[in-house]
Amino acid sequence: MKRLLSLLFLIGLSFGQKIYSVDYANQADVKVFVSDYPNQADLLVYKVKYANQVGKNNGKWFFVKYANQSDKKIYFVKYANQANVKICFVKYSNLAKWQNKEKIHFFY
Repeated sequence: MKRLLSLLFLIGLSFGQKIYSVDYANQADVKVFVSDYPNQADLLVYKVKYANQVGKNNGKWFFVKYANQSDKKIYFVKYANQANVKICFVKYSNLAKWQNKEKIHFFY
């Protein structure tokens, strides 16, 4: 019973948005392009200050120092057509959200 509860707890934690930025595209789970304008983005991202503030795939990200601490590894591309997901960083946490729900599966 304890193992089942532990497994369910770990599954629940796996949907957080702890992000690690990799140096090479082949190391990434998702390729991301940063847009200057929110209306061009699939996802509006707010960078939280602490790991316990991450959301469940709702655009609130915490950048970790080490790859093994992350839920997803991302690579920032130079051109929008190279990206799986286009993001725009926002100033306020209440603005973080998915604008194109068709791409939400990249972060599960």
